[in-house]
Amino acid sequence: MPSSAALLITGVTTGLFAGGASCAAVQGGLLAGAVTRRRTPTPEAPAPLAPVVAFLGGKLLSHTLLGALLGVFGNALRPSPRAQAVLLLAAGGLMVLFALDLFGVKAVGRILPRPPAAFGRLMRRSAKTDSAVTPALIGLATVLVPCGVTLSMELLAVTAGSPEAGAAVMAGFVLGTAPLFALLGYLLRRGSQALSGRLAGLTGVVVLAVAAWTMTSALQAGGWVSFDAPSRPAAAGGGPFVVEGGDGSGSGGGGAAEAVTPVRTDASGRQIVTLTVTDFYAPTRFAARAGVPTTLVLHGRDSGGCARAFTIPELGVQEIVKRDGDTEIDLGTRKPGTLRFSCAMGMQTGDIEFTKDPR
Repeated sequence: MPSSAALLITGVTTGLFAGGASCAAVQGGLLAGAVTRRRTPTPEAPAPLAPVVAFLGGKLLSHTLLGALLGVFGNALRPSPRAQAVLLLAAGGLMVLFALDLFGVKAVGRILPRPPAAFGRLMRRSAKTDSAVTPALIGLATVLVPCGVTLSMELLAVTAGSPEAGAAVMAGFVLGTAPLFALLGYLLRRGSQALSGRLAGLTGVVVLAVAAWTMTSALQAGGWVSFDAPSRPAAAGGGPFVVEGGDGSGSGGGGAAEAVTPVRTDASGRQIVTLTVTDFYAPTRFAARAGVPTTLVLHGRDSGGCARAFTIPELGVQEIVKRDGDTEIDLGTRKPGTLRFSCAMGMQTGDIEFTKDPR
């Protein structure tokens, strides 16, 4: 399974670049209720950002506990790669609806999932109080109102397979969204009425972009399409494929290069396809022989990030690549055709083209 540190980094990165705007679109109302109805700051009252910090603290606590719980039940609940892709597509569709709602499309509001009415009444009553604890309680409650990107991170927490790893990915995600939430909370404190319309429109645009990214990743994670630019395939029987050293950037510049043969045949006649995994996959395209027993070797070289969560959606394969070492996958005897692989989040992809006469 991925290390907790790698999942923490994955969560922070996703939250920083994708989750902040998406979650702000869904949870912005709760944040506004947590910070905009407090008394004007005075020397005796909390500082302007104190409610925001309390809100984020409560959110961090609830999401970390949820991540740990999802990790505990990960082995029992673990979906197949294509089931995960379908859920990601659904999450992207929800984000589109939320964006349209932000743009003021009234028809969308009738079909959007909403928190229970009792929950909304409780939050409105809480928002009217001046208690310093209230923003933290509202932050805790955000776990009941997940955004689309949050759902994808929850899926990753499920596949993490341990409470520590599940907690790490969800905690990292909340930490990644924190800068945008802090900025939004500060602006809401300064002038929520004047800024709310502009923020809603701007957030809607960003959420649409995140939705497109999510759905594109889902299509690739399901193995249905690949949007990566085509590259020259590594051919069976060809010369060695040279992988640059991790600390070098060209000939004569850095660490020693490691040469591996991407497609070869061993003494028993079995075809060996070797994919080198660092933070990326190399090469991303192979030409291999059909009708030959084939083993895929995932050659980890200081591997990290999403690339370690390797999947072959068509076969239902999910493997966590060793940080340094080989992981073998028996592909059986393949018929002519394309076999796609990707990381679990669909951000990195590749394929093996099985033909009768690969070049």
